[in-house]
Amino acid sequence: MGIFRRAAAHTDEISPTSSSPERPDDKDVHTEHMETAVDSSAKWKVSKSGDGDVAMALFHSPSEVHEPIDPAEEKRLVRKIDLMILPYLAVCYAFFYIDKTTLSYAAIFGIRDDLSLVGKEYSWLSSIFYFGFLAWALPTNLLLQRLPVGRYLGSNIFMWGVFLMIQATAKNFAGLAALRAMAGAAEACSDPAFMLITSMWYTRRQQPIRMGLWYTANGFGIALGGLLGFGIGNIKGGLPSWKFEFLIIGALCCIWGVVMIIFLPDSPVTAKGLTQREKRIAVERLRENQTGVENKHFKWYQVREAFSDIKLYLFFFLGVVGNIPNGGISNFGTLIIKGFGFSTLVTTLMQIPYGCIIAISILTCVFLNDYMARNGRQTRCFFILLFLCPNIAGSFGLRFLAADNQAGRLVCYYLTGPYNAAFVMILSMSTANTAGHTKKVLTNAVLFLGYCTGNIAGTSQAPGYALGIWSMIVSHLIEVCIVLALRFVLSRENKRRDRIQSQMEGGLEGRDLDATAFSDMTDRENLNFRYIC
Repeated sequence: MGIFRRAAAHTDEISPTSSSPERPDDKDVHTEHMETAVDSSAKWKVSKSGDGDVAMALFHSPSEVHEPIDPAEEKRLVRKIDLMILPYLAVCYAFFYIDKTTLSYAAIFGIRDDLSLVGKEYSWLSSIFYFGFLAWALPTNLLLQRLPVGRYLGSNIFMWGVFLMIQATAKNFAGLAALRAMAGAAEACSDPAFMLITSMWYTRRQQPIRMGLWYTANGFGIALGGLLGFGIGNIKGGLPSWKFEFLIIGALCCIWGVVMIIFLPDSPVTAKGLTQREKRIAVERLRENQTGVENKHFKWYQVREAFSDIKLYLFFFLGVVGNIPNGGISNFGTLIIKGFGFSTLVTTLMQIPYGCIIAISILTCVFLNDYMARNGRQTRCFFILLFLCPNIAGSFGLRFLAADNQAGRLVCYYLTGPYNAAFVMILSMSTANTAGHTKKVLTNAVLFLGYCTGNIAGTSQAPGYALGIWSMIVSHLIEVCIVLALRFVLSRENKRRDRIQSQMEGGLEGRDLDATAFSDMTDRENLNFRYIC
C-alpha cells in the first residue's frame, strides 16, 4: 500500500464559463456569475472527475481569489461567523455529553432496580448506543455530503431528543436497548458534521480554537448535567427521577434541533446572513487551506485513494485507543464517584469540577497551539502527547492507590479529564490534513468508526475493575506511538513536496495556490497541499 502518491500527472482545467463545477442554489450568486463578463485567461484546476468546489461559483476566475481584503473587515467578518456558527455547535455539543451521562445518572436514580437489570445488562446499554452509532456512521457521513449540512444535523438532533424521551417509557432491558441503539444512530452525524462545518468556515490555523470552543461545551455539559441531575433528583413527582431525566433532557434536545434547522447556515456560499461581499471574503480566506468548502458529488476515485492512504488507518486507530478510556469514564463516572462513599445527590455535584477541568484543559491546549502556530511552529502532535500525560498518571493512580484513599482516587479520576483536549487536536488533524470532499467525509466516518469501537470496548469493562484500568493505560501508551508515527509520515511528505516544487520553475514561491484552492482535488492530487503536524 502506497503511503502517498505524487501529484496526479493528469490535471483537468476548466474555463470560468464551464458548466462542470456544481453551482449552489443561490440566485444572487448565479445572477452575478452569469451577468458579469470577465476577460481572463486564468483557468481553474479541478479534480480528476472534472468538477470543482461549490465556492468556485462566487468567482469568475482564479485571479479573483486574490482580491484585496481589509484586515479589519476580515476580523469583523470572522466575529460575525463565530456568532453564526459557534453558539449552535456549542449548545448542541453540551447536550451530546449530557445525553451520554443520562444513563449514568439514571443508574444512581434507580433504573437498574426499576427495570430489573442484572449482570452486565447495564454495561450493554452503554455499548448498544455505540453499536447504533457504528451501524449508521458511514451512511450518515455520505448523506452529509449530499444533503444541506445544517438542516440534516438539526433533524438528527431533533430525532435524537425524541428517542431520548421515549426511553422514559421503557419497561425492560430489550425495550431500552432498542431505543439506545436508535439514539446512537441519530447522534452518528454529530461530530463529523461539526468537523465539516468548521472546515467550511475557518482557516486551518483557526480550526483548533473553534473546535476547542465547541468541544469545551463537553466540559460544561458535564457540569450542567451535574446540576440538572441534582435538580431532577429533588423533583418529588409521580415518576421515578430517572424518567424525569430522560423526559426533560430529551425535550430540550428536540427544541434545540428545531432551532438549528431554522438558523444554522449550510455553507458560506449559500448563507443568508452574509452579503455577497462577505460570502466572497469568507471563502477567499480559505484559499491557503487548499481543502475547499464542499462538493455534493460522490467520487469513487477519492474513496479508493482514501483506503490506500495510511492516514485513514492511523486516524481509525487513534479513534479506537483514544476512546477506550472515554467509554468507561463517561458511562461509569458517577458510579466511580459514588463508590468513593458519596451520597447520590452529592455524586451528581462532584461531576461539576470534572467538567470544569475538561473545559480549562481544552481552552489551554488550543490557545497555546494557536500561539505556536502564529510563530510558524507545527506543534499539534506534541500538544496531543502533552495532554495525554495527566490521563496516564490518573489511570495509574486509579489502579494502584488503595481503595480507602478516597481523596487520592478522586484526584486521579479528575486527571482523566484533560484527554479531551488531546482528542480535539486529533479532530483538527483530520480536518486539516484531508482534502477532496468525498475523501474528507469518508475519513471522518472511519475516524468515528474507530471512536465507536473504542467506546464499545471501553464500556465492556468498568474502570473500577483492574482490567478496565489496565485497558486505559495500555490504550494511552499505544496512542502515543500512533501520534509519533503520524507526525513522522506527515513531516516526511511535506519535505518531499518542498523538494519537488523547489526544483520547478518559480520554486516554492511561484506556486499557483489560487488555481487549486477550490479544485476539490485530494491532498494527494494537489502538490500545493501541505500537511499540518
